[in-house]
Amino acid sequence: MRLSASDRGRLKEILQKRRAALDPVTMGFPERRPGPGRRAAGLSQEQMDVLLTRTVGTYNRFENGQLANPATDFLTAVARTLRLDEHEWAFLWQLLRKEHPPHPLHSSSGMSIAGVWQRVIDRVGDSVAFVHDAEWNVLVHNEGFRRFFPRGQAPANIMRYMLLDPEARTEVLTDWETQWVPAMMPHLKQSAALRPANDGLARLERDVLDDPVTGPLYRDCASAPIPFYDGSELPVRHAVHGPGRLTTCLADLAAAPGARLNISLFTADAP
Repeated sequence: MRLSASDRGRLKEILQKRRAALDPVTMGFPERRPGPGRRAAGLSQEQMDVLLTRTVGTYNRFENGQLANPATDFLTAVARTLRLDEHEWAFLWQLLRKEHPPHPLHSSSGMSIAGVWQRVIDRVGDSVAFVHDAEWNVLVHNEGFRRFFPRGQAPANIMRYMLLDPEARTEVLTDWETQWVPAMMPHLKQSAALRPANDGLARLERDVLDDPVTGPLYRDCASAPIPFYDGSELPVRHAVHGPGRLTTCLADLAAAPGARLNISLFTADAP
């Protein structure tokens, strides 16, 4: 794929800036001696070839927008070597591959969010609203989320609660095995597959597989497309309002890939 002149210029500008910010000495190269030769700050293109274990000139072609359809492993290696952030990582993919990245660049992405999110969630109103991280830990929630659960106790990890807590299975999530299990287990399966090195997700998936109730169910129905659309409804028993349904919308957080906003509307069943 051939890039336009403006796209090539933008790509080169970002990559050159990142190279200039890295000290070659800290990357394993000898300190430069006084005298004639290259004086530009940061890593050279030749040093990038060494770090990427590529033939001389490969990185030069890439930085100048002349490397057609760069492979996933090459893009990942460049991005991690230059210490790009998640926004720059997404920019590379959108510019060079015309698609979203297949995975986050950093394992820490999606594990924390800005403090302003608590203020946002607090103003959602009577909805059941929360944000969870990439491991399904609840980071922030509103009063409506807390009041949804028995004794007003919000769970620390929403996926662990939904799949492994006996209270969720028998009291809160109505028709748990027939409706909640096939709706939630593919979410966990996909999360673990996208982050195979994440210890928290691996431990959660292992606990689900080891559980005598969820283990067989997970093996049967987790490997399926996620059956979700905006406005999905599932039956519940609200701790305050009794039986009803949750109508849910989800949104990924742009600044924290892997974290997700969940806003659900509770509708009580007719008497």
